[in-house]
Amino acid sequence: MSWHSLPLFVRLAGRPVILLGKGEAADAKRRLLERAGAVVSDEDAEAVLAIVAIDDEQDARAAIDRLRARHILVNAVDRPDWCDFTLPAIVDRDPVLIAIGTGGASAGLAAALRQRLEALLPATLGGLATALFTGRPTIRRRYPDSGDRRRALGGAFAEGGALDPFRAGEGAVDAWIGASNDASRSELVEIALTSPDADDLTLRQARVLALADRVYHRADVPATILDRARADAARIECNAAPVDPGKGLSVDLTLAG
Repeated sequence: MSWHSLPLFVRLAGRPVILLGKGEAADAKRRLLERAGAVVSDEDAEAVLAIVAIDDEQDARAAIDRLRARHILVNAVDRPDWCDFTLPAIVDRDPVLIAIGTGGASAGLAAALRQRLEALLPATLGGLATALFTGRPTIRRRYPDSGDRRRALGGAFAEGGALDPFRAGEGAVDAWIGASNDASRSELVEIALTSPDADDLTLRQARVLALADRVYHRADVPATILDRARADAARIECNAAPVDPGKGLSVDLTLAG
């Protein structure tokens, strides 16, 4: 299954972005761009992104054609079929930003999801991210191997873990760094799938797949389930996982007949 779009976070501070149109929609996009530090510009600017919030359909189409002729990516407000990129609903826990997109299918749905997530995500989330950034040098020294570091952090971020994003308070990062933890061991987790539907994975199974360094699987395990593993995790089709799967976390997937 392919995505309709590739989600990206673009740094716009000090960069020009073309904004065409007037009225409520244009004003809302202007506020969004200014919050990102963009230089809101007219059509003559040398830019790579543009937002067209023109009500008249013919005028909007003409503007989009002119911009695309200059190889500028365009967002056409309320016209998803004309968009090269869309603007998501945003949950702000600075420096954590959570973007929700529907490919232009329903801005209302994206807004509703944003409101639900706003209520779920603690205000301390931004502080946790800042503390992790500050602690990066120490974390890297403690776990110089990137695989060890990823597994240690993955375990800490798990539900109930030392850095559970929904529970971790002030000082959690320093306490975790100071605690003893061995992330370099070899571990093989066997998962017997009861369904070929990826939505039927348990929370634990989904978490283990997301952390795995390699996934051993039978030929009948669907690609939709394998896609739940990290993009850089090795996928190895086999009849049985090896006795010694190697350093790090390995998962052995079987599907019940």
